[in-house]
Amino acid sequence: MLAVSRHELGLADGLDVWLKLEQLQHSGTFKARGASHFLARNDVSSAGVVAASGGNHGAAVAWAARERGLAANIFVPTISSPAKVDRLRSYGATVHQVGAVYGEALEASQEFQAETGATSIHAYNHPDVMAGAGTASLEFIDQVGELDSILLACGGGGLSGGAACAVGDRTRIVVCEGETTNAYAAALAAGEPVDVEVSGVTADALGATQVGELAWRALSTADAPSALVADDAVLAARQLLWDNWRIIVEPAVATTIAALQTGAYSPAPDERVGVVICGANTKLSDL
Repeated sequence: MLAVSRHELGLADGLDVWLKLEQLQHSGTFKARGASHFLARNDVSSAGVVAASGGNHGAAVAWAARERGLAANIFVPTISSPAKVDRLRSYGATVHQVGAVYGEALEASQEFQAETGATSIHAYNHPDVMAGAGTASLEFIDQVGELDSILLACGGGGLSGGAACAVGDRTRIVVCEGETTNAYAAALAAGEPVDVEVSGVTADALGATQVGELAWRALSTADAPSALVADDAVLAARQLLWDNWRIIVEPAVATTIAALQTGAYSPAPDERVGVVICGANTKLSDL
């Protein structure tokens, strides 16, 4: 947990902003919460587990499976960063790189599941996975007190949807996306989840082509606003986290800081703001 001044973020005066450092979580992201919760609540096939992922959910599943002595087959698209693929293999997972985007890797994982009977763990559209992700926001408030708003990066919506379920009745959930990884913003515009094309620096982590149905229900019920940011703002925010606090994150994570810096989300001076820094499966050389 880290409190940073708005001045350090280049913002107008106001209360400090709290950063929850989930990049220090097991497997390098918040997703260890959802994977662990799923495995604690569900029986697993003798064929082990299978998951599709941009890389982070797969790493979490691989780590959680290893802790329980289970085999893990992880499907990732070809755009997944080498750092994420390396981490998957370090946990003993069998890695399948299939398709250009997450959706194509998901289809391949579903075919594998049908052939082998392995237990499938969806990256975000499962109640146990989303509930596990929601514990990050519950813990956040337990640690720093009530927050008026929490900013979270969003791909398929597991983290933000889990937050909406957990604390959305008392805290504004701000959904942060790249302009070209905008599944939630597109759903808001259409009034329902719709397919989007994904590209840009946030695509390897926020590359879901459609926001999850469960997340959509939770976020729309919570009336969660959308904050869209351009790639250059994401990269600048990522560099700021490193320069000021030596926090290393993957580009997608920096959508939250970029949303504050660009005014895509503008908190009131007296607003207690929390930001979930949700993952760091990247390479220093990328900075």
